[in-house]
Amino acid sequence: MTTGEASEARTAAADPARERLRRWRLVLGGDRADGTGYAPSGRDAAMDGALTALYGRKGEGPAAGRDRSAGLGASAPSVARWLGDIRSYFPSSVVQVMQRDAIDRLGLSTLLLEPEMLEAVEADVHLVGTLLSLNKAMPETTRETARAVVRKVVEDLEKRLAGRTRATLTGALDRSARVDRPRHHDIDWNRTIAANLKHYLPEYRTVVPERLVGYGRAARSVKKDVVLCIDQSGSMAASVVHASVFGAVLASMRSISTRLVVFDTAVVDLTDRLDDPVDVLFGTQLGGGTDINRALAYCQAQITRPAETVVVLISDLYEGGIRHEMLKRVAAMKASGVQFVALLALSDEGAPAYDREHAAALAELGAPAFACTPDLFPDVMAAAIEKRPLPVPET
Repeated sequence: MTTGEASEARTAAADPARERLRRWRLVLGGDRADGTGYAPSGRDAAMDGALTALYGRKGEGPAAGRDRSAGLGASAPSVARWLGDIRSYFPSSVVQVMQRDAIDRLGLSTLLLEPEMLEAVEADVHLVGTLLSLNKAMPETTRETARAVVRKVVEDLEKRLAGRTRATLTGALDRSARVDRPRHHDIDWNRTIAANLKHYLPEYRTVVPERLVGYGRAARSVKKDVVLCIDQSGSMAASVVHASVFGAVLASMRSISTRLVVFDTAVVDLTDRLDDPVDVLFGTQLGGGTDINRALAYCQAQITRPAETVVVLISDLYEGGIRHEMLKRVAAMKASGVQFVALLALSDEGAPAYDREHAAALAELGAPAFACTPDLFPDVMAAAIEKRPLPVPET
């Protein structure tokens, strides 16, 4: 920050009314109707220019000699400069939103095929989704840079999610393997006391535990089979990224056998790539139609231990296949003992668009469909493993 900019910031802080005008001017963009009378200079003028390039509107007339019209130009250098500017003016969360808007509003997807551009962007889940959708069009000169961008996002997600996921599911697996004659260190005292309250001795103010309830320690043998069945249509991009990370985390746990299946109108089993979620992601192809019935038919054929299996369908439920067959498969899996979980989204984006009729039909089968944030997913899986009611968020 220059001396002039620092002075301007101090002036604004000392004059709240002026600061409000400044903020409104940056929001409204300086068109004739903004009414603020504030003329930005220095850093404010540069910020205004960066916002104008993205959110400006053509045809509304100049303000103070400037035409506020959207556009970053068609060249990579001008876009790269703009990306550098917004990273210096705005926090990371805002930069990610502006990048996403630039791709959508100004059609910058093709520029992401250039390595120099990828090195300039702020990596996030949405950018990964865009890169995956461009995967087949990506030249070899860009592919390694794109993989580095995707790997950075994946590693950040793993750091955030892996520890809690393993801890939550390890506890759930232990509790789901309760034994009637546990060793002392394996006694579940809360359940033991609850099961023996009728043996309470008032004179001694104690409970005599005639029946011990416990759970076995985590074993090396596989206790649960988990099948992640992921819709890879374009609207599910963020869900695909998060599900791939969770799939890799689950696959790293010895007591869980994990299978990862992605689908559109075809079905692809990516289980052999689960040791590297980046390979999983580059094995997907976002976009295309949707055939949930075909995907569930494949998953159903892989189930060998129904009572010890959790199937997680991640989809917006817009079915292009045979609807009644899809529902029959879900009903058959549940009748055989499979724990079936339907997630409309696995992301932080809020309520998604989805097929409400299919969601209602699944709910009638005892498989409520709901959106799930990545932070809630371990609790959902723990409930499914323990065969408890799922923690469905309130809508």
